[in-house]
Amino acid sequence: MRRIFGAIISLAAMLPVAPAGTADIKVISAGAVRGLIAGIIADYSRQTGHKFEFKVGTTGQLRAIIASGEPADLIIASAPLMAELEKSEKMTPGSRADLGRVGIGVAVRDGASVPDLSTPEAFKQALIDARSVAYTDPKEGGTSSIYLMGVLERFGLVDAVTKKAALSKGGHDAVEKVARGEAEIAVTLMSEIVPVKGARLAAPVPSSLQQYTVYAAAIPASSTEPAAARAFIAALTGPAMAERWKAAGFEPPTR
Repeated sequence: MRRIFGAIISLAAMLPVAPAGTADIKVISAGAVRGLIAGIIADYSRQTGHKFEFKVGTTGQLRAIIASGEPADLIIASAPLMAELEKSEKMTPGSRADLGRVGIGVAVRDGASVPDLSTPEAFKQALIDARSVAYTDPKEGGTSSIYLMGVLERFGLVDAVTKKAALSKGGHDAVEKVARGEAEIAVTLMSEIVPVKGARLAAPVPSSLQQYTVYAAAIPASSTEPAAARAFIAALTGPAMAERWKAAGFEPPTR
C-alpha cells in the first residue's frame, strides 16, 4: 500500500502541463471512476490552477443529466452511453479517448470471511448464503445492477435476492453499506470497491460470468473550454497514469 501511495504522489508530479491560463472545467462522470478521477482532478488542479466542477452518476442518471442540457466540458461515460452520445452528434468528433475497462467484483467488510467465488456455482451459493446483498437500485440504471439482474435471472434467484437486497444509489454507496455492516456483501464494479475504507474486494466474479465495461472521455460539442478539456484528457491517458488506473481496479481498454 505504501508503494502504491508513493507511486501515486510521484505520478502526480508527472502530469502533462495544460495550456497557459486557467479555466473552469465542468466534468460529468460515471460513478465507476469517481475516486480515481477525483484524485487526479485534485492533483491537476493544484498544478494548473484550473477549477473543476465534478458531477457523478450511474449510466441512467448521466443519460438524464445530459438529456436535460446541463452544460459540460468533459463527459466520462461507459462505452455504450458514449456511443449513443456520438451517434446523436453531441460530442466533438475525434475527441474521444478510451480510458480503461473494469470488471464486476464482490465486496466484503474488512475482517469478514471471504466467500468462495471461484466458479459460477460457488458465486450462486454465495448469493444464497449471504444474509443481505447490496447493489445499485436497478431503477437508477447502473451498469453493475443491470449485470446482476441478468445473473440472478440465469440462476433463478431474482426473488430470493431481492427480498434481502440493500438497494443503493450507486456502487460506491453499496460498498459503503458493507463497510458499515448494513449488508454482508455487495456486487458492483471493482473500481467502486477499491477506494472504500472498511470494505475490500473479496474477488472478481467467475471469469465465465465476468462482464467488462470500458469507460471513455470525450468533449461535448457545446463545451466552452475544449482546449482545457483536451489537455485534461491527455493527462488522464498519459503513460504516467497507467499504474494509477491499475491500482484503481482498471485494465487497459479494449473495444
